[in-house]
Amino acid sequence: MTTHFNDACWLPFTPNRYFASHPKVLASARGAWYTTEDGRQLFDSLSGLWCSPLGHAHPAIAAAFARQPEILDFAPCFQLGNPPAFALAERVTALAPGSLDHVFFVNSGSEAVDTAIKLVIAYHRARGQGQRFRIIGRERGYHGVGLGGISVGGMVGNRKTFAPLMLNGVDHLRHPWDPNEMAWSRGQPAWGAHLADDLERLVGLHDASTIAAVIVEPVQGSTGVIVPPAGYLQRLRELCTRHGILLIFDEVITGFGRLGTPFAAQAFGVQPDLLTFAKAITNGTIPLGGVLIDRAVRDTILQVDGPAHMPEFLHGYTYSGHPMSCAVGLAALDAYASEGLFQRAAELAPVLEDAVHSLRGEPGITDVRNIGLMAAIELTPVPGKPGLRGFTVFEHGFANGTLFRAAGDAISLAPPFISTPAEIGRMVDSLRAAVRAAQAAG
Repeated sequence: MTTHFNDACWLPFTPNRYFASHPKVLASARGAWYTTEDGRQLFDSLSGLWCSPLGHAHPAIAAAFARQPEILDFAPCFQLGNPPAFALAERVTALAPGSLDHVFFVNSGSEAVDTAIKLVIAYHRARGQGQRFRIIGRERGYHGVGLGGISVGGMVGNRKTFAPLMLNGVDHLRHPWDPNEMAWSRGQPAWGAHLADDLERLVGLHDASTIAAVIVEPVQGSTGVIVPPAGYLQRLRELCTRHGILLIFDEVITGFGRLGTPFAAQAFGVQPDLLTFAKAITNGTIPLGGVLIDRAVRDTILQVDGPAHMPEFLHGYTYSGHPMSCAVGLAALDAYASEGLFQRAAELAPVLEDAVHSLRGEPGITDVRNIGLMAAIELTPVPGKPGLRGFTVFEHGFANGTLFRAAGDAISLAPPFISTPAEIGRMVDSLRAAVRAAQAAG
């Protein structure tokens, strides 16, 4: 095999020493499949990194890439706008739930979370409650790798190295997964809505007057598809409203159809005050993210006293609302709509559910959970070597035609919306074989 691998490129979230002797190079992609440099095809079981539900090499995306640089390749976003950004903001807010009428564009989910935190603090200061500075996250939550995101996130491995840099005033709810009560759930578990009452405990500890916001993923994706119990998110919304706390939904993974609706907020019938998105907005082809903002939050921030020529919110990025990214975002939204892909995701959800739950009883699998077109299996860890079982499944899958994503000893699945039922069935059969191989390896 000829490989272009060299150690000049430091790969993120990768054991680079291992990779140096076991390089894996993806050379091309089309539809729901990757092709390796030596010509083997791999089914894309996680839509890239949750971000390519249209599949790869979509012609509308390619056309937008080719066309936009000849019209406007870059435009400064400070004191200036551009047509693709205005058009995309209008399209995204039309898909958004309730009064999330405004978009602040950024370049990634990490930037979206840090921006949302800043918006929350600016909002409370603008209404004379600057003492509200605490942000409540959740155990096992993933909110990107900005300092704000890792502070409110709850993945220990992402936090411990950078602990001295964590934001002050952050606390965490428990995560809502208890295998003793929830194992083998199909969709939302019936048990566990009361876990939202953790917020009352934190209100008692810190006083509501100091808490600015709660941030949660409606479905926790990066730690293995942790599905909220029935009534949990509704209870969390109720408590936030009661105590004057803003609720942020991090929909970087669930946004744009993963649960069969534009956003998970609509699937669950819960209205957040801010909502972060990224990934699928451009089908993963070019960086773009954003924060959807309730009109009352935005209006409050804009009404601060100050000279009319001065910005009300001192925040932004060179590439916020980049015309290339926004043009591609428009093409992606056109494709979702014209091809009926949100509905197709909803139709494929029971296919995925039945397929993954056929794994029940397989040695080494302790739980299967799913919602929408996303699922995860939980594996029995190798004693004293957490994460090794999941890594072994990844390795076996790569060698045998399926690209899996391990989250420790869980395997997450989120196939492209364009997948066929046969491809989903084959993906789960491949997972079964990989799990059996991992078990045999000890």
